[in-house]
Amino acid sequence: MPLELSASQALGLWHSVSMQQVRLDGRDLSLRQLAILLEIYLVPPPHTVRGLAAKLEVTKPVITRALDTMGALGLVTRERDERDRRNVIIKRTIDGALYLERLGDLIIGRGRTLSQ
Repeated sequence: MPLELSASQALGLWHSVSMQQVRLDGRDLSLRQLAILLEIYLVPPPHTVRGLAAKLEVTKPVITRALDTMGALGLVTRERDERDRRNVIIKRTIDGALYLERLGDLIIGRGRTLSQ
């Protein structure tokens, strides 16, 4: 059964999940970094810096800075495209998949408390 939320309830859910995520995980992702991470994990690959920049309507340096941070956190890796050395391919990692799985579980749990 779909969960029906008012705008206030949806923001409350986002607030609750955000607060819990900060408490549980030391990695502090910006909204842009989280959007990039979700794009990489929820949309089938391949993902490139150029493609992500176009999708988010930002410049390639913006994506590169976000990926630098996420790479240092172990959430993604990058490698040159062997077929076209101008492209950088973004790859998923096990840590990144686990991070989003825990975030998804947290959202489900908090959503259930709202529906009760």
